[in-house]
Amino acid sequence: MLAQGETIVPIFGTKRRTYLDENLRALDVQLTVEDLRRIDDIAPPGVAAGARYPETMQRLVSD
Repeated sequence: MLAQGETIVPIFGTKRRTYLDENLRALDVQLTVEDLRRIDDIAPPGVAAGARYPETMQRLVSD
């Protein structure tokens, strides 16, 4: 997320301090240009776009 630029702010949730510490250690990871290219090849921008649930299931959580 951080490699996407200064206008992207990841918001993570966690239940335990251990997970918070683990998430913060991600700041120490430095991805190369090649790493980012491989990530885009595997999961290109927009691949996860769309509804979270099928319409029939969405009605169950919307009420």
